[in-house]
Amino acid sequence: MFKKILLATDGSEHSLRAAKYAVEIGEKFNSAIEVVYVVSIETSKSDVLGAASDFEIEKKRRDKLKSVKELIKESGLDYKTHILHGEPGPVIVDYANKNKFDCVVLGSRGLNKLQTFILGSVSHKIAKRAECPVLIVK
Repeated sequence: MFKKILLATDGSEHSLRAAKYAVEIGEKFNSAIEVVYVVSIETSKSDVLGAASDFEIEKKRRDKLKSVKELIKESGLDYKTHILHGEPGPVIVDYANKNKFDCVVLGSRGLNKLQTFILGSVSHKIAKRAECPVLIVK
């Protein structure tokens, strides 16, 4: 049923909790997990301004995936990681839909009510537009 899982992560505590759920589902269905981290334009700008080299930028981005990768590796499940670029919601939806995932797992984010009303959350955008089930972990 869930042979191909997409796990969206940003290195936050919410996304680590989501990774634990993805692994739990993956173990039950012997799934492969693809982990994506999307670098937004704002993040990209701050990375470039605050880093001494491209190597440092790449290391910082890989470090955001480190705890999630370790968790999946311990489970013994097959996994891949990808760093994508753009606005997180649309990029994740596009990747999920083009690659025919059985499920998308991601953490919720703590936007306040006004921010959510005006901007919408990344998780809400993905849940509305993904062509597969979406698990949002609080």
